[in-house]
Amino acid sequence: MKLKKYQSILNAISSFGLQYRKLTDSELRQKTFEFKERLNNKQDTLDSILPEAFAVVREASTRVLHLTQFPEQLIAGIVLHEGNIAEQATGQGKTLTCAAPAYLHALEGKGVHVITVNDYLAQRDANMIGRIHTFLGLTVGCVLAKMPSLQRKAAYNCDITYVTNSEAGFDYLKDNMVKDLSNKVQRDLHYCIIDEVDSILID
Repeated sequence: MKLKKYQSILNAISSFGLQYRKLTDSELRQKTFEFKERLNNKQDTLDSILPEAFAVVREASTRVLHLTQFPEQLIAGIVLHEGNIAEQATGQGKTLTCAAPAYLHALEGKGVHVITVNDYLAQRDANMIGRIHTFLGLTVGCVLAKMPSLQRKAAYNCDITYVTNSEAGFDYLKDNMVKDLSNKVQRDLHYCIIDEVDSILID
C-alpha cells in the first residue's frame, strides 16, 4: 500500500518537474511565495502541496548544484516529512535527501532545524544544500560552537537552521533558564530533521 502511494507521489513530482524545467530562475523562485500564500490561505496543506514543492527543489538542485535527486532520495524525503526514519546507506545522498522536506516545512514560516553531529557537517550542509534554499528565496542559518548569542539568535530565526545536536540541546536548556525572555536565542520549536538519528538519539 505504501509503495503504491509513494509511486503515485513520484509520478506527480515527475509531472510537475517537466513543467518547472521550462521556468526561468525567477519564475521558479516565485513558486516559493505562491506556495506560502496557498498554505496561509488554507487552500492547501503540506501533504497536498508536497509533489509541487519537491519538484521545485529537485529542479533548483539541478540548476544550482548540478545534482538531481533520484527517486529513492525523494521517497526518503517523503518519509522524513511524515515524521519517520529513513535509512540510507553511506553514498546514497542523505545530505541531498533533506533538501526537499526541509524546504516544504519551511514554507509554513515557523522554522526548520536540520540537526547533525558536528560543526563541520552543519557548516558544510548549510553552505551546500543552503544554496538550493537561498536560490528559492528562503533564509538559511548555521549555529556553530562558540558563536555569540546575537549570531545564534539570527541563525535560529532563519527559515532553515543547520545546527549540531549538542548546540541545539544546550541552547534549549539555556533558553529555559534566562531571566529575561528577550535573551532567548531559539524560536519556538516546529520541525526538525535529524542526520545520523541512531547515533544522536542514543547519545
